[in-house]
Amino acid sequence: MVRSRSIIATPPGATIKEQLNDRGMSQKEFAVRIDMSEKHVSKLINGEVQLTPEVAVRLEIVLGVPARFWNNLEAIYREKLIKIAAEKAMDENLARQFPYSEMAKLGWIPQTRNSKEKVINLRKYFEVVSLSLLENTQITRIACRRLAVTDKSDLALLAWTQEAKIQARGIETKPINIKGLISVMPDIRKMTLKKPKDFCFELKSLLAENGVALVFLPHLKGSFLQGATFIDGNKIVVGLTARGKDADKFWFSLFHELGHIILGHVGKNGGTTEQDEQDADVWSRDELIPLEAFKMFKEKQNFSVASVKRFAKENKIAPGIVVGRLQNEGCIEYNMLNELKEHYVITV
Repeated sequence: MVRSRSIIATPPGATIKEQLNDRGMSQKEFAVRIDMSEKHVSKLINGEVQLTPEVAVRLEIVLGVPARFWNNLEAIYREKLIKIAAEKAMDENLARQFPYSEMAKLGWIPQTRNSKEKVINLRKYFEVVSLSLLENTQITRIACRRLAVTDKSDLALLAWTQEAKIQARGIETKPINIKGLISVMPDIRKMTLKKPKDFCFELKSLLAENGVALVFLPHLKGSFLQGATFIDGNKIVVGLTARGKDADKFWFSLFHELGHIILGHVGKNGGTTEQDEQDADVWSRDELIPLEAFKMFKEKQNFSVASVKRFAKENKIAPGIVVGRLQNEGCIEYNMLNELKEHYVITV
C-alpha cells in the first residue's frame, strides 16, 4: 500500500491475498497452481511487480475471478501511484521555496541537504501530512504587519509564525480577555519610556494575564515581517521580530498587532484584509500618540529637539516615537532628529 495526503493506492496483490486467505491456500501452493516462482508471487502480492494481462488470465483460471477485474485493479493502482508521485513532487517543489538553510541555522529544523529529508522535516515542523495543506486558510489565519508580499515571503512568513506557535506553547496564559487587554493598554504605553531589559518581562506578564503569549523571534530573511498575530488553541499568539530596530518601530509593530486583537481581526478565515491592516495602523498610531494632541503639535510647526522632547514628556511617550510619526507623516525628513530615537536589541 502506498499513500499520500489524499490518496491510498492498494495493489491488486492485496485482493489476491484475500482470495488465498478465503481458500486457506498458501502462497507456496498458489505459486505452483499459477505456474510462477514463489518470489514473483510474493512481489505480485506486495505490488512490487506489475500485474500483466497474461497474469490476469492465469488468475481468472486459478481463482475464478474474471481477468478484466484484475486488469482494472491494476490500472486503478497505477493511476493512483502517478497521482501520489505528483503530490510528492509538489511537496518537494514547495520545500525548495522555504528558507530551509536559514531555518536550520536557527535550530528550528534539522540540517540536511537531502531533498526528501527536507520535505519530511518540514512536514513535521508544520505538523501537516503534506506541505500543500499550508494553502488551506483554516491553517493560515494570520494577522501580520510586513513591508512587502511575494510568494516566497508568504512561505517565510508561515515558517516564522510556526516557530512563534511552537515557542508560545511553553508560555502559560490566562483565558483570553479582550476587555482586560484594553484596560492595560495605558500601562503598556508607559513602558515606552523604559529600556527593554526593564519592560520585556513586565510586558510579557501583563499580556499573559489577558490570554496573549508574546514571543520574540529572529528576523527571517525574505519574510519582510515586523510582527504577526494568530489564535492557537486557547491563547492568542503575538510574534515580533527581535532584530535590532528603532524603538518607535518596535512599539508601532507591537501596538499594530494588539490593534488586530482589539479590533477583532484575529482568527478571520483567510487572514486579514488590506483594510484590516490599515485600520490596525491607524489604531496603533493614535493609541501611541492621541490624534488631537498630535494635530495641535503639528499646527505649531515647531519640530526642534526641545519642542519634541517637551511634547513627548507632556504625553508620557518616548521622544523617538514622536520623531517616527513626524517622519512618517512627512513633517520632517527621515534623516532628521534621529538622535532622539533609541535603538533596541532584544535577545530571544
